[in-house]
Amino acid sequence: MHTFRGVFLAGFLVCLSMLLIAGYFQFIEHLDPCPLCILQRVMVLVVGIVFLLGAIHNPVSVGRRVYGFLVVVFSLLGAAIAGRHVWLQSLPAEQVPSCGPGLNFILENFPISQAVDMVLRGSGECADVMWTFLGLSIPGWTLVAFVVMALMGLSQLFGTHKRPDFI
Repeated sequence: MHTFRGVFLAGFLVCLSMLLIAGYFQFIEHLDPCPLCILQRVMVLVVGIVFLLGAIHNPVSVGRRVYGFLVVVFSLLGAAIAGRHVWLQSLPAEQVPSCGPGLNFILENFPISQAVDMVLRGSGECADVMWTFLGLSIPGWTLVAFVVMALMGLSQLFGTHKRPDFI
């Protein structure tokens, strides 16, 4: 049986690894992230924080379900963003939206609700596939990771719970 703390520590390590890989791609490989990539990173960070807090707290029954629920909600939001990104990347060239302003410009010049809407609509730069592994782009792999993290959260939300482990 996998312990709550072990599952949540593994989830945190997955999120940390994803953020380190994103940093590698940005700062070593010079692959600049588009606005949707940045939103996905934010969601990975949020899910990672929930995983870390859950692992540290190591609560009993109700608390485990709360942490599981939070992981599911934030993972599904991240999956929706990544799914939108994958969809943009799959569009034929003539249907790709034109390139828009960068995220900093959008956040500085528009109200947050309008900024989020603009980012989620995507732009031409979000449709570029700059790296693939086993046929999936970075947003494709991020989508897979969010689905796995949501499943980890569901396992705690609907699983049976025993007394917390103190390791």
